[in-house]
Amino acid sequence: MTEKIDLRRRYLLAGTAAATGLAVSGVTVSAQDKPLPDYVSFKKPDALIVHSNNTIETRRDAFGTSLITPEDKLYIRNNVSPPDASIVADRDAWEVSIEGVAEPRALTVGQLKSMGLDTVAMVLQCSGNGRAFFDHNPSGTQWKVGAAGNVIWTGVPLRKVVDALGGPAEGMKFITGTGGETIPADLKERDVVVERSVPIDVLDTVLLAWDLNGEPVSLAHGGPLRMIVPGYTGVNNVKYLKRLALTAQESDARIQQSRYRLLPVGEKAGPQHPSVWAMPVKSFVTAPLDVARAGAVQVTGFAFGGINPVQSVEVSTDGGKNWQKAEFIGPDLGRYAWRSFALSTDLQPGTHLIVSRATDSEGNVQPKEPEPNNSGYNHNGWRDHGVEVAVS
Repeated sequence: MTEKIDLRRRYLLAGTAAATGLAVSGVTVSAQDKPLPDYVSFKKPDALIVHSNNTIETRRDAFGTSLITPEDKLYIRNNVSPPDASIVADRDAWEVSIEGVAEPRALTVGQLKSMGLDTVAMVLQCSGNGRAFFDHNPSGTQWKVGAAGNVIWTGVPLRKVVDALGGPAEGMKFITGTGGETIPADLKERDVVVERSVPIDVLDTVLLAWDLNGEPVSLAHGGPLRMIVPGYTGVNNVKYLKRLALTAQESDARIQQSRYRLLPVGEKAGPQHPSVWAMPVKSFVTAPLDVARAGAVQVTGFAFGGINPVQSVEVSTDGGKNWQKAEFIGPDLGRYAWRSFALSTDLQPGTHLIVSRATDSEGNVQPKEPEPNNSGYNHNGWRDHGVEVAVS
């Protein structure tokens, strides 16, 4: 059933349909002839699948073998449409309120730049990446492998900011970030606002970032300031950060309380269910795709461990019956980044299901199939992420 939607609100609601329960045309349907929205006009159309204005996926064949995903190929997932571009006109003037510390205050990006500097390479991945592979057809954007990328963030470590403001106030258990998107007056603010809480245990890894891949973070990806939580799914990396608070409780926003929760299929989500935070170990193949000639072939792909370093990856060309250890290629960019892998093998004529299986440093192995969950989050099953290749 499709509900009529005021055209004035369509652009916002395309990114928030999961929160409001509305069926919005274009939210879950991949259409290759859709144009890129203006705010991402700098991206490469041929590398992307436009699901909606706020959900844009990288094509599997566009990843190549580069360790770093260029911003013009990086996926887009916005729960609420971006603010007006005027917020990046004077980036250093953007203010973020720092709360839950001994000496709370508002700081500009310019002031943050004088407080410390660090860089982290990490996988940025939508919580729903791989949703299209679940058998129970969960609602939401039908991502396959392309709602992910490996990027480099630069900014100030949150720990340095907190320490400069006297340290955490007593009893704080979470880090809560609030985005600066504009919420229309006719919508309930707590139902729509992007405000996510993560455990304070990750305080030493969180970055308040102003650069992405060596350039100022674009409006499309959260500029002028984004909260970065390495190893955690994309929704926890709050864009347009306007408030950073250490809190005793999780946010009461709907996006925290009843969305992005892991629960059995058919149940109603609530705070009693685990939040979608850390990413599990995962890998996928990027070549060959569809067809190949018989003989020597290089199987390539990416593997990552989420919150742990990825330790190894295996490749099978017969759907998991037999496995061969692949080699990592290129430099190791750190525990939160993905590794490129390659396997030199021979393929005989016929049809081959090529799959990969990663293991992280803690011994967690990518499963054949993931445990189903109602909203289709954190799919890391190796079988569904494989590719069927016809060899002649």
